Amino acid sequence: MVDFGNVACFPDPNFWIVEVLQVFRYLMTPLRKRMLEELQRRNYSQLTIQSYLHAVEDFARYFGRSPDQLNEEHMREDHLHLVHDRKLATNTIIARIAALRFLFVKTLRRPYVQVDLPRPKTEKRLPVVLSREEVGRLIDSASNLLHYTILMTLYATGLRRAELCDLKVADIDTQRMVLHVRQGKGKRDRDVPMTPKLLETLREYWRWMKPKTYLFPGMDNNWRADKPLSPKAIYFIVREAAKRAGITKPVSPHCLRHSWATHLLESGEDLRKIQLLLGHSDLETTSVYYAQSSVM
Repeated sequence: MVDFGNVACFPDPNFWIVEVLQVFRYLMTPLRKRMLEELQRRNYSQLTIQSYLHAVEDFARYFGRSPDQLNEEHMREDHLHLVHDRKLATNTIIARIAALRFLFVKTLRRPYVQVDLPRPKTEKRLPVVLSREEVGRLIDSASNLLHYTILMTLYATGLRRAELCDLKVADIDTQRMVLHVRQGKGKRDRDVPMTPKLLETLREYWRWMKPKTYLFPGMDNNWRADKPLSPKAIYFIVREAAKRAGITKPVSPHCLRHSWATHLLESGEDLRKIQLLLGHSDLETTSVYYAQSSVM
């Protein structure tokens, strides 16, 4: 038996995993509460809050100690672990660095800590874009009306996955033929136009599902609940449809956003307008679609 603080841990692997996870949950409770409050005070989005808390919990789990007992040398070691052992994506590592900076500087009030964690260089890769024919096959491969409507809405509006989850029935403006995106990325509102085909699909879906608050409600214990569908569920819906459609490209919900923007550009839409529809703060971000389109 190994002494782990005040907790007795046994060498059996399964026992170790269960017990240690429970210990971390216990140890992190006061710190989680404090960090959560600091994030909420700064009006961080719910997705960012979840990401930061998960990153800190993962950091503590790796060393088997509460985060407030760790220092910059542990951060450096964890950084190398993420890069060399876990081989996480660059953007994921950058998000982890931001979470640890927040933990030590804002939550633990250690501004003197020299967080020497270099941001890894981001690979300049072109986004995956589907052809119009592939998009049609993907949407037609939906397994039910809910999935069909989700796929149609993703492509016809270019919404981000989290923005789709947060859509409410009241956000559909049939008089102006727009969807209201409330507090999207960067805490910005915007309107996205609807096509007649999308409105027809949404009406058919509403008559079938009859959602109350959220347009795409989630589940509680296998029952429909008046809460948003999870982003992970959206991801699996898209992946399942891509598999059924026989599309071998790495398709994700964001891939439909990229495809929508590229097809708009190919149809002669102004780049500045596409930027506004996508909710990009920088035109340079939108200009990547020039390299993907046939208008070059």
